[in-house]
Amino acid sequence: MSRIGKKPVSIPDGVQVRVSGTEISVKGPQGELSWTAHSNMIIRVDEAEKTVTVSRPDDSRENRALHGLTRSLIQNMVDGVVKPFERRLTIVGVGYNASLSGDQLSLQVGFANTVVLKVPPLVTVEVPSPTSVIVRSCDKRAAGQFAAEVRAVRPPEPYKGKGIRYENEQVRRKAGKAFGSK
Repeated sequence: MSRIGKKPVSIPDGVQVRVSGTEISVKGPQGELSWTAHSNMIIRVDEAEKTVTVSRPDDSRENRALHGLTRSLIQNMVDGVVKPFERRLTIVGVGYNASLSGDQLSLQVGFANTVVLKVPPLVTVEVPSPTSVIVRSCDKRAAGQFAAEVRAVRPPEPYKGKGIRYENEQVRRKAGKAFGSK
């Protein structure tokens, strides 16, 4: 049995979980998420104990892999509607900055043109200073995907460290050309 898959997901106060077949919908104070699970997984909601349990029909390799995955995705949905997931990005470089206007994130990161990214639904972006961007969403995948798209505009380079990086990301630096090595 999967150690992760057999744990029940507890439902906090103010969160509603509905299951109809393989369709799971979670509604909470921060938003509403829905997801269709694999048809092999059996998902039950216990209203009395306020838990969601996931079980599998047999011990085939595919079902064992899906068991823990399904439970983890449901846990992330429940966590996200209570407290949104957050990714923080830092922009490093002289003249590099970000600005937000409506649902458009504008990045000036050393290109001739300003790069404009449209903020997807369910995602909120905050720019507290020109060199930091905060991406929040109740959907963990959406927050991580948009943060990765922003970082991919100008990933950090290894010589000066310029670019867009996650807040606590360690960038491996390389030594430049050595001068006076005759």
